[in-house]
Amino acid sequence: MAHWLRYEHHGVTGFGKIEGDVISIFEGEMFGHPAATGETLALNAVRVLTPCRPTKMVALWNNFRALAEKLNQAIPPEPLYFLKGNNAFHPHGEAIRVPVSYAGKVVYEGELGIVIGKRCCSVSETDAANFIFGYTCINDVTAAELLFKDSSFAQWTRAKSFDTFGVFGPVIATGVDPMTLSIQTVLNGQERQNYAVADMIFPPAKLVSLISHDMTLEAGDVIACGTSIGVGSMKAGSDVSVIIAGIGELRNRYE
Repeated sequence: MAHWLRYEHHGVTGFGKIEGDVISIFEGEMFGHPAATGETLALNAVRVLTPCRPTKMVALWNNFRALAEKLNQAIPPEPLYFLKGNNAFHPHGEAIRVPVSYAGKVVYEGELGIVIGKRCCSVSETDAANFIFGYTCINDVTAAELLFKDSSFAQWTRAKSFDTFGVFGPVIATGVDPMTLSIQTVLNGQERQNYAVADMIFPPAKLVSLISHDMTLEAGDVIACGTSIGVGSMKAGSDVSVIIAGIGELRNRYE
């Protein structure tokens, strides 16, 4: 298992593996053949960036049985998804911003993220694992009242893509079995979500396979696997964490 992180230090962007509170610096391409430089940095000496730079984030809706049952939604025969604008991508530790043009309810959604490791097009479910680099934590922030504000057109892109609403990180964990993981969301010190990946309707390998038959996935692209019971609103001044044991804690303040 390894935990990969991108950072900025004195104006220079780099990446490496976290070992405790120390970053072992690598050079080259994270998704290629990175090489250790032998240099290190203290984690508290850097600004943490998003752990990769996706060309797109594909985000699932209605992908957990428990939430589908609660909302009386049918189990979908194929993945239901939307894209978040890359303007929304936002790292651990940075403030999620209250939108200027919207004053309604904003909700957190703690999720598991799949990070693609190489170009992926029309792959089988059996081969899909070879295209997954690792996994990360996601907070799929949503302006909930916009989604169905207009009865003629569901506004998934607008509701999900305000600046800073695509929060993910702080690391990409490799060598983990996603089906053993659980996602916990904590708002102002109180647990609001705690659900198992095993409840997914479309698990990671199947998602990668099916989505790759619709669109080519590039190295660094992220698939947000959807959320389950416990989604709730954030008020300005709220602290929110998405915690996945084995991956890490994605922590931000909404202000």
